[in-house]
Amino acid sequence: MVDFLAALDERVDEILDACTRCGKCLEVCPSASAAKIDKSDAGAVVGGVLDVLRSGDGPAASLRWAEVCTGSGACIPACPEAINPRFMLAMARARRERALSPAPAMHKAGIGHFQRMSRGVRVLSRMQLAPDLLHRIGQTMDSEDGPADPEIIFYTGCNILKTPHIALLCLDVLDALGVRYRVYGGPANCCGVMQLRGADVATAGKVAYNTIDRFAATGAGEVVAWCPSCMVQFGDIMLPNYERTSGARPFDMTMFVCWLADRLDALRPLLVHRVEKRVALHEHPGVPGVGAAARRIIEAIPGVTFVDVPQPAIGSMCNTLSILPEHKRAVHLTQLETAEAADVTTLAGVYHACHRELCSHERDWPFEVVNFLELVGASMGISHPDLFKRLKLMQDIDTILAESSDMIAAYELDVEEARAIVLRDMLGEQALPLGRGGRAAE
Repeated sequence: MVDFLAALDERVDEILDACTRCGKCLEVCPSASAAKIDKSDAGAVVGGVLDVLRSGDGPAASLRWAEVCTGSGACIPACPEAINPRFMLAMARARRERALSPAPAMHKAGIGHFQRMSRGVRVLSRMQLAPDLLHRIGQTMDSEDGPADPEIIFYTGCNILKTPHIALLCLDVLDALGVRYRVYGGPANCCGVMQLRGADVATAGKVAYNTIDRFAATGAGEVVAWCPSCMVQFGDIMLPNYERTSGARPFDMTMFVCWLADRLDALRPLLVHRVEKRVALHEHPGVPGVGAAARRIIEAIPGVTFVDVPQPAIGSMCNTLSILPEHKRAVHLTQLETAEAADVTTLAGVYHACHRELCSHERDWPFEVVNFLELVGASMGISHPDLFKRLKLMQDIDTILAESSDMIAAYELDVEEARAIVLRDMLGEQALPLGRGGRAAE
């Protein structure tokens, strides 16, 4: 058996041995295209990434490619050597940071990323949820209850808790299907991605292994995950490493949307109310099959007309496009314009991060912006208010704090901390300006 870092080094060495520098991963990469990386000598760019893995340095184009990876995943099936180039680029980023920064600085950066996320989740979830609902989504001290023999773990991840109505709808669906489950998520069950972003690889592994052990201890054979970032982190990095260091993979991991689509025959009888809407889907390709699964579920809702609108296949969620801000704004504007041109009533997203950025555009465009599970809930006769969207549409920090004053007081939140987090994590997440992309509303 080997330890976490040694296992990562082994996997990197295997990439260095197996990669033929054919360049096919770069050729199909939408992030490289968006960043205008020259693909004319794709093999040389890939070879430069291998140099980064060896030494922490390499050609500018190779460093840029590693930097702008948005997790789209098109590279994975393109590799004839069965290498995971997304993992390769993640390790290249970490190696580059380790070459530039001393270990204490990386550890501090990882802690900073984690604490920033944790504070945002804690404050925004408590501004929206009463204690019983906070408990239901696994965010109180005694939340890790549930059946002694769960069929699955429902793993929320962390940032969905900023838009908690989505998590609650997931639980409503699981309850209606009669599934025995336990809920885990939030910063106490982190996947390690925040630490990895700071290149604190050792701490990332420790955090993720603790979460894996906690899940394994329940005896559930399957973890059903909501968040694509968690899915990629565990699927690309942590679970393969855990299997290598322990000799076993303790559970299978499936995205909730795909899991639900596989049970569409059980879901259909619950979809009893017609939802007379023309729906376009906002999606990302990072986890294969999720977009197609969401479409199958939407098309099963009686009354819905699914409208297929073109959109670029890039990223795992909207927040992964932040490294390419101009491209991200163009993606959002194009999506809104094509939805309007298709005369939809509803633009339905899959993921929480996308919803946080897109929901406020509902103010300026002739359609609603929802999560697709809200449509499922409407057909099942269940709903939870989208308080995040209601607050964000106010577009005024003082009005938002006044509206939330009872919850802030009930949870004894610091008002100035709440102000800073709303400004950063709610109003500040607006890649494309309101007003139809910064133009005057028509």
